Amino acid sequence: MEKDLSNYRKSYEKGELLLNNVPENPIELFRDWFMEVDMHYDIEEANAMTVSTIGLDGYPKSRVVLLKKYTYEGFIFYTNYNSEKGKAIKANPNVCLSFFWHSAERQIIIKGKAEMIAENLSDGYFESRPRGSQLSALASNQSDVVTRVELEDKLNTLETQYEGKTIERPKHWGGFIVKPVELEFWQGRLNRLHDRIRYQLQEDYNWNIERLAP
Repeated sequence: MEKDLSNYRKSYEKGELLLNNVPENPIELFRDWFMEVDMHYDIEEANAMTVSTIGLDGYPKSRVVLLKKYTYEGFIFYTNYNSEKGKAIKANPNVCLSFFWHSAERQIIIKGKAEMIAENLSDGYFESRPRGSQLSALASNQSDVVTRVELEDKLNTLETQYEGKTIERPKHWGGFIVKPVELEFWQGRLNRLHDRIRYQLQEDYNWNIERLAP
């Protein structure tokens, strides 16, 4: 099978990103971009991001998860700590996050180190989840080989077991925070002369800001 995609073309003309207009802290620029995309563009789940890890087999692997919180300290998402993703992070906490908002012609790439958040924070988020999502976290041994029937049978059993009861967060499920060391903001521009602004964290915890060639 062969399909030539070389004639797929798009002209990027929706914005600009100039070095003299960016804030000193990249989290502020992330906040501004996220709010603009979420409010003014027709994008479902603007908080969807790709998490890339180095697996135990030595291969990189990327998957989409949902960003649930961001602060000046970093970016938080939740997962099963025993999953392929969780085990990869435990072995090598260096990860990459990326957001691509097609309608806004914007991309953000974040390099950072992931670490588990405090248990009480994971407890608080788990309590806020819909009951069905709580039960699914118990039912799924994430990344294990399983059949659909086995999953649904286990969920049905748990629904009966926990009927009328509070569902506590399983210890193998919780949040990671990715503390950034580098953020790159990409704005599509005409004739492929895209804007790329890179922030790199320095030893004094200030950010070095540079423009990169597209």
